[in-house]
Amino acid sequence: MNSNTKKQRKKYMEHPPEGMTSEDIRRMNEDKLLDMDYFLNEDDLFDDDFGEEGFYIF
Repeated sequence: MNSNTKKQRKKYMEHPPEGMTSEDIRRMNEDKLLDMDYFLNEDDLFDDDFGEEGFYIF
């Protein structure tokens, strides 16, 4: 397990998502943990506000 996965696991064990427990996170395999993190933070990838309200000239 790489260090990023360990950090994510620790983060979610301390503050589990709604409907989950720390034990659920502890038992989760690395791929499922990374998938969960991706879907929980999916909107953060697009935080540049491109395509939001407004007028754009290209």
